[in-house]
Amino acid sequence: MSLEIPSAAHDTTHHPPARGGAGPLPSRGRVAHVGNGAGVVHVISLGAGVQSSVMALMAAHGEIAPMPKCAIFADTKAEPQSVYRWLDWLEKRLPFPVRRVIQGAGLVDDTLRLRRRKDNTGYWSPSGVPHYNRNNDGTTGHGPRQCTKAFKIAPIARETRRIMKESGAQHIVRWIGISLDEVHRMKPSRDKYSTHIWPLIDKRMTRHDCKLWMDRHGYPPAPRSACVFCPYHSDSEWRRLKIEEPEEFELAVKFERDYQQTRSQQTRSQQTRLRVVVPFLHKSCVPLSQVDFSTDEDHGQQVMFGNECEGLCGV
Repeated sequence: MSLEIPSAAHDTTHHPPARGGAGPLPSRGRVAHVGNGAGVVHVISLGAGVQSSVMALMAAHGEIAPMPKCAIFADTKAEPQSVYRWLDWLEKRLPFPVRRVIQGAGLVDDTLRLRRRKDNTGYWSPSGVPHYNRNNDGTTGHGPRQCTKAFKIAPIARETRRIMKESGAQHIVRWIGISLDEVHRMKPSRDKYSTHIWPLIDKRMTRHDCKLWMDRHGYPPAPRSACVFCPYHSDSEWRRLKIEEPEEFELAVKFERDYQQTRSQQTRSQQTRLRVVVPFLHKSCVPLSQVDFSTDEDHGQQVMFGNECEGLCGV
């Protein structure tokens, strides 16, 4: 089966009606106030997951307009190899370039590298990767989530400003690959020079619709896009990773051990030393290598609800 873009470029996506009976919005409706002429540049925020990949391919088919200048992929250096292989495949089928941007040496290096305190009293490391933690007083908690801002949002913002400078643009329109079933994730741009739009929502497309679009056009399924050690994985996603991508799962197991080791080497004050935090990637606060990811069906129980993880970064 050929995976090249077909010559026909028309929208055959089924659009379910919006609430209240209203029909689907036109794909360009949200950018009418911005304009598409000189001084305005369109770019895709590419997560290399299902939704953003479909959005980029739809632009290549002419089903979403105007044609973006480029796509930007913020690489944490911690995605599974399936995502990088997919991105290599996708780039060859887009009529616009994909710019890959990285913050420093990547998320793993940043998280595991000890820094000397300015007062030379010891060492510290950032808690950029969110985690569940068990304290020595028996309590449990959750660490802060800073990785998305530092390793996704910030690098894309810098590249966006670079593109504006290169092209002499006054305003930039960023396409965000959020689907209709994820409307709660929609957030406007905080920058005056930038506007966010959501073409898939304008087309009333859900994640399932995106998968159907890929299938109709003869494309292979896109992988899940998320760091291999993301603590927001559901048990079903951890299980899938362990079975289908065992090498990636072992990287997550190793990262958890290294993360715990790094945090144990931090020099704390007398006050905070009384509450030592041990980070875990699973909500049970059990080492990842020891967690039972079997499903209720494996134990002979009926599954009443679906448990499909969308992740919080990759779309």
